[in-house]
This record gives sequence, structure tokens and C-alpha cells, in this order.
Amino acid sequence: MDQDTDPKTGCFRALLPTFRRNKRTSRPVAPPAYIPDDVLQSQACPLDGPADFAYALESSWWRDDKPPPYHNAPARSPAFVHTVNDTLASLDGELRGISLQIHSHPELAWKEHYAHDVLTAFMAKHGFQVTKHYLGLDTAWRAEFFHSNEENAHHTTGRVLGINAEMDALPLGHACGHNLIAMSGVGVAVAVKAALEAHRVAGKIVILGTPAEEGGGGKVLLLERGGYEEMDTCIMSHPMPGPPHIANLGSTTARYGFQVDFEGHSAHAAASPWEGTNALDAAFMAYSGVSVLRQQMKPTYRVHGIVVGRDEWTPNVIPDHATMRWYVRAPTKDEAAALSEKVKNCFRGAALSTGCKLTINEDIPYYDLQNDETLSDVFTDIAQKYYGIPVGRTSTSASTDFGNVSQTLPCIHPSYSIPTEQGNHTPEFAKAAATPAAHKAAMQITKALAVFGVKFLQDDVLAAKVRHNFLRGQESGVAA
Repeated sequence: MDQDTDPKTGCFRALLPTFRRNKRTSRPVAPPAYIPDDVLQSQACPLDGPADFAYALESSWWRDDKPPPYHNAPARSPAFVHTVNDTLASLDGELRGISLQIHSHPELAWKEHYAHDVLTAFMAKHGFQVTKHYLGLDTAWRAEFFHSNEENAHHTTGRVLGINAEMDALPLGHACGHNLIAMSGVGVAVAVKAALEAHRVAGKIVILGTPAEEGGGGKVLLLERGGYEEMDTCIMSHPMPGPPHIANLGSTTARYGFQVDFEGHSAHAAASPWEGTNALDAAFMAYSGVSVLRQQMKPTYRVHGIVVGRDEWTPNVIPDHATMRWYVRAPTKDEAAALSEKVKNCFRGAALSTGCKLTINEDIPYYDLQNDETLSDVFTDIAQKYYGIPVGRTSTSASTDFGNVSQTLPCIHPSYSIPTEQGNHTPEFAKAAATPAAHKAAMQITKALAVFGVKFLQDDVLAAKVRHNFLRGQESGVAA
């Protein structure tokens, strides 16, 4: 989690979106008048990490080819919008309680037992069929609800709406706001259920409790084990810093991770150092090699790592073992894979020059998140029309295991701003994730996602268009 810029200096201007693709350009656009310049310039800059979201000036967010719609008068809402709003209003206190419970019991990857029990109890209470410890993952879970429309013989089975609820924390606590993600996920599921029942819409809701996003790749394992197979789309949201009342649907970077172990031979560091093989020297040579490699890296690439200390290290003994942890990021999975090979060569060279034995264990790779364009347009229209939330399309250098899911089926992953003094993966963000203002922001996005979910299940033409465009993209290699 390296960060070269002091976040208190307002570093949004240092994080220009340098890897927009397709039709996205960096042509500047004036910021909307309703957000004062002093607010934009005072925002904190988030730290890089597995699931944080760092953004540029809002003036660079808008897609030049399709700016978001604006409405001078409140839009007329379909009946199911009111059902969603009323349902979530009635659940507001209960959802706030769930968020605070999870926030006050932070659990690291694969240890989310408390969150597992709180969330599955809530889903069972609200009429979902719950499967605990799903697909062999002790803290994963699944909840589903099916509603048929027997009055319409041509639409009795419906589609499947997938939802994710992340649960894990960081050593800093819920410094990435997964308590809000979990709360929002279950809120979306219950609100969509109420709308399906009230308006006789056929469809199935499947929500997954997904563990270990912060480095463990829980969604990737669930994907490999069939947890997403029947879904026609999958959705979730994520909190971030930024100007108030905004959202974003940009891509994320792909990430490859490694544990690197150098094995040497210990010796007395003063009496007979020539008898030793210094594993710590190998680690520092590897670190220096990566540092030199950076000057040949593209600005959109990231490599960052640490040396893991050991209790038995002492200055008068040549270290016989050293461990390092590394992350390699790039805008696409193919670029990240190619960069990873260059980084691994730095490790190999350090082992060769010091005489150490090298072992590289690779993490589950996180692919770049690709928000489906058709679904993104629908969500943008809903968020703006019914909730007054502008939605940008700026990419970020962060990474998420939801990227792998998004390259398998059509998905959206909107992020949204909460009031915070600093960005994700900081103590300040963990504190902010428990505030009433953060809850209010999360609930607005929850409403927009729930309305989106009902529309997707209700609209046959939209669903067919999404499927056609996604399959065509896979065939052309865009989404695969």
C-alpha cells in the first residue's frame, strides 16, 4: 500500500485516469456547478489496496461520448420504485444495526464467522432459503428466493439476479467499508423480493456471502465451484472517498500476488560470515531490482511489496530465510501477467547472485473489473432519475476479486462516496464507515441497485440485449 503523495494535500489532481480505454478520453470537462471547487480540492486521497477506490478530479469523470442525463423535474416513477423505497425505509433501522454489528466485530479473511451468522439469520427471517458454509467455504453462504408469475404463461420462470455481500475486514478494522457492502447486499435482496411479490414479477434472487476479498479471492473460489453459474447478472456496491452524493462505474486493475521465499544458510555474522548464505541480502536485492524495473514500467502499472520480518532475526547471525509479499497490477489481466514475469525475474536474479534457493507461491489472480456497458447505462439512468446521483466512468488502480466474476457474466459494481478524512485502508476510513452519513449514502445506492434489479428481472428486451452484447464481447475478446 505505497502512496507517494500526502493525502492531506488534496491529491485527486495527481491521480488522473491514465488508462481509460475504448471511447473514454481525458479531454477536460468543467466540473458541475453544484460541487464547489473548495470541496473538490479538499477531498482525501485513498491509499492503494485490494479493494480501495482512488479517483481523479470530478471534472475528468464524465464520458465525453455520453454524458449522464439531467432532469429539471422529478421523474415519474414506476410502481415498483415506490415499493423498493418503502421497503428499505421500513428496514433502515434494522439494516443500520447489521452494519454496526459487523463493523464492531471486524474479522479477517476466512474468519468471518460472526458476519456469516448475523447475515444468514437476517436473510432467513425475511423469507430466503439459506445455505450456510456454502461450497466448502466455512464462512461463505447463499440465500435465494424464487417468485413465479403464473398469470403470464410466457414469463413464469424469470431470470436470476445475483448479489454479493462482502464481509471481511483488514487488520485496521473495516477500513474498506465491507460492513456497508454486506448491509447493502442484503438490503437489495429483500427490497427486490418485496417488489417481485407486490407486482407479480417472475424471477429469482441469489445473494452470496463472499469471504476473503482482501487478498484471499473468495469470489474466485466460489466462481470456480459453480456459485455464479445460474446468474444472469450480478451486482454489488463499494464505498469510497470523494465529493458527496456521487457514484462511479469505472474499471479496476488486474492484480497478481506472490509470496517469495529465499532460503540461505546461517552463520556467525562477525566470526565467519563467509560460511553463510544471506537470505535477507537476496530479499533486498530483489527489492532493488523491482525498484529499477519501475523506470521502465508504464504509468498505469503498479508493483509494491514488503519484507516479512522474523522473530529469530538478530544482527549477529546471517539470516537463513527471508519472506516477501508482492502485488503486481496493470489495467488488464494480460498486461498484469506479462509484468509479473518481469518482476519474477528480479526474484530469480537475486537468488542466483546470492546463492539462495528461491520459492515463489502465486496467489489467486484478480482480473480487471469490467462493468457491463448496457447495464451501466441503465443503472446511471436510475441513479440520476430517481435519486439525483451522478455516475462517472473513471477507472481506478485498485483491484477486486469481483473482476473475475465480471469477465464471466454481465455485472455492475458501482462505488459511491462517503464522508471521510482519508481514503480506503486507513483508520480514518474505518471510522467513517460506521457514521450515519455513510449509512445514508449506502442506502441511496442500495435503493438504486434494488430498482435496477427489479427492472432487469422485469424487462425481457433489456435482458436479451445484455446477454447478446456480452456474448458478442466475449467472442471478440473484449470481455473474456
